[in-house]
Amino acid sequence: MVREKEQTIILKKQPRIIGSYSIVGPKEGKGNFGRYFDYVMKDDSFGENTFEKAERKMLESAITGVIEKAKLSTKDINLMIAGDLLNQIISSSYAARMYPFPFLGVYGACSTMAESIAVASVLIDGGYFDNVVCCTGSHFSTAERQYRFPLELGNQRPPTSQWTITGAGSCILSLKGEGPRVTMVTFGKVIDWGVSDVNNMGAAMAPAVRDTLLRHFAATKTKPDDYDLILTGDLGKLGSEILIDLMDDEGVTLGANYGDCGQMYFKRQQKTLCGGSGAGCCATIFNSYIMQKLREKQYKKILFLPTGALLSTTSTQQGDTIPSVCHAIVIEA
Repeated sequence: MVREKEQTIILKKQPRIIGSYSIVGPKEGKGNFGRYFDYVMKDDSFGENTFEKAERKMLESAITGVIEKAKLSTKDINLMIAGDLLNQIISSSYAARMYPFPFLGVYGACSTMAESIAVASVLIDGGYFDNVVCCTGSHFSTAERQYRFPLELGNQRPPTSQWTITGAGSCILSLKGEGPRVTMVTFGKVIDWGVSDVNNMGAAMAPAVRDTLLRHFAATKTKPDDYDLILTGDLGKLGSEILIDLMDDEGVTLGANYGDCGQMYFKRQQKTLCGGSGAGCCATIFNSYIMQKLREKQYKKILFLPTGALLSTTSTQQGDTIPSVCHAIVIEA
């Protein structure tokens, strides 16, 4: 059933997440979720001679890893949906050439994990595919020199900035097997409230979360207390505080069951300012810590809301503002 006005799809068959996998860099492995990740790299180069090739290798490892964890083979996979932060999503498309199944490349910046799961859920719910792999990743060093400056310059980072996660997360959705169910999807609109500071992603993305949250609650007739966890992606410390204020203005209180992947990712002594960001941020937390808590039924129903700042170096150089998007996924144990 599609609620066109509110952009929400209630899934009838409710695809299951039958496998998940996460791989991260050494800094991420020392953060708050280190013990939940499947693999922590010894160094950011991952045995490659460029960081871009290391990022590609991370995605390949996440895809192969989740297929093995789900006790499937590449012959069982019907489709791969993946994306990353590099121009023309080359990490995903180059990784896809290693596999025999079809590839659908998507881009939603840091919201790409939700976009991948949402598209896969709808395709499976519609009866078009049986097993779909979703994968998303990012790398601190590749993102820095694409969006900002070469690391060798040692530019000072302002207090509002966040640390792009080096990591990749993947999952497999299917109608067969056991695992948490994807029950609802709310596709977000592109929202732009005029923020132009590329070092303040949280402020740029918070209005998109506000819009999607309000539309989701209206479409599903739910409220924050109906979920064990409401988890946004990569707003960071400042952005999540802005979101709480924006929702308060709408008469909606985000309480103790609200959290943000970027805010939670690192320990304070790691000095990442406003926290983590990047397509790999919510992807690695979701496919490790969150999936484990869902399987253990410590969380029975969560609302997952990764966000994406849809800027590029071109738009930044032209002085444009930053449009953002947020997609919502409801996952039940």
